[in-house]
Formats: sequence, structure tokens, C-alpha cells
Amino acid sequence: MGRLTLEDLRAMKRRGEKIPMLTAYDYPVARILDEAGIPLLLVGDSLGMVVLGYASTIPVTMEDMIRHTRAVVSGSRRAFIVADLPFMTYSISVEEALRNAARLIQEGGAQAVKLEGGFPVLRVVRRLVEAGIPVMGHLGLTPQAIHQLGGYRVQGKNPEAAQRLLEEARALEKAGAFAVVLECIPSSLAAEITANLSIPTLGIGAGPDCDGQVQVISDLIGLFPDFLPRHACRYVNVAQWIRRAALSFARQVRAGTFTPGEGTLEEEQPEGGTT
Repeated sequence: MGRLTLEDLRAMKRRGEKIPMLTAYDYPVARILDEAGIPLLLVGDSLGMVVLGYASTIPVTMEDMIRHTRAVVSGSRRAFIVADLPFMTYSISVEEALRNAARLIQEGGAQAVKLEGGFPVLRVVRRLVEAGIPVMGHLGLTPQAIHQLGGYRVQGKNPEAAQRLLEEARALEKAGAFAVVLECIPSSLAAEITANLSIPTLGIGAGPDCDGQVQVISDLIGLFPDFLPRHACRYVNVAQWIRRAALSFARQVRAGTFTPGEGTLEEEQPEGGTT
């Protein structure tokens, strides 16, 4: 059985089947998520923050995205892989957008690209689709425009902004986008947009009525302890277990009791305890 296709995703929308989507940035996590049956994996430029330690997504380069996309593709067998086009890689000209999107497909192995924005990117979306490159849109809170937006704030709260987002969503569909991410917009607006589109919507902080939900894997498993967005949901705290494993290993090495193949996870010491 091969990878999921655009037609599979369209069929999920027609059936009313909710679509789970998670980010992935490396081979082992991609393999685990693929085996768990996650149909959509996004190699997000969020890797700049949760993997590379940047303050925003803006410093992420094409080389970063290609390298991590290739790893995710290698780790998965069934999932449909979408890769983000980084900041300013599709804004200077349609021709440059084509070159960069082609690199994510050819060199990274992605099946589709994602880009942020509405009306300003329609020409790019149309040209990419004409060239055979599937495009996922992204509306609402668009992290690459964080300086212009003035922070990580809910978008589309007033009637004029809401109407614009609805019109942009329709325009993206008409331009050929196969799906659109709706980030941090009122749930009533997300429901209205979803009802007005024949393509899937993937919500993140946009309420329960989208066709699917997308989350950053690092938030989901507690691997990024610095910050948890309000729209995120933490199912486990992997950072805690990594810390315990590292402390146990260090204690056993220092005590001279470490034996390869026989590692034992010790109880956590109280705050300020010795290691």
C-alpha cells in the first residue's frame, strides 16, 4: 500500500471523516507517527523554534526545510507529506517560488508545499498548481508575518477581518489549493469557512468544526517545555522521562554501576538533590 493521495484527502472531506495532522521533523518521530496512522505529516517551519532554538520561524532556510523533509519522508511510508515554504522564499517572484517549491518536492521528497497568506499569494498558488505542485494554504495567524501582526494574536475577530478571511479562503480554493490551515481564528468563523469550502480545513486554535486538526508534535508530547500555546494539548511529558533517563545514567556512571544493556531508571531526586 502506497502513500495517501490528494484524492484520499478529498474523500475524507466528502465522508465527513475528521483528519488528524501532526508536525514531524526527523526520521524516528516520522516513523512512529506514520505507524500510528497519522494521515498527514507537516514538516513545519516551526522546526525553527522547537528544534533549532530560534525565537520565531523567520530564520528558517530552504536548506533546513529540505534536510528535515528528507528525514521525514525517509521515516514514513503511508502518510501524505507537506513541507512549509520558509519566509520570503515565495514572496519575491513567482519564478523564485516555483524554484523553491520544486526543491522541496525534488530534493526533499515532499508531496505538497504549504505557504502562508491569502490574496497576496494567489498568483503563486495558481502557478504552482499549474506546474503540478500541490499547495496547502494557511490563513489567520500566520507566524511568518508575526512582526506585522504585532504578536501571536487571534485573527478575524471583527466583521471586516472575518469577511476578508472567508473571501481569502474561497480565493485559495479557486486558485487550486487542496486544503487550508486555519490558525487562531474564532471557532464560529472557522465553522463558516469550513462549510463554504469543498477542500479540507485543518484547524489549530480554530475550534472543533474544521475538517481536521493540526498540532505541533513537540507540544503534544511535552518535548518543548519552554512554552505551551493555549491551543495546544499535551498528552504526555516526554521531557520529564528524558531528564530522568539522563540523571539515572549519570548517577550510575559516577557510582561505577553502569552496565551496558542493563540500564535502570531511578526515581527522581527531590529538587536540589545530588547527581
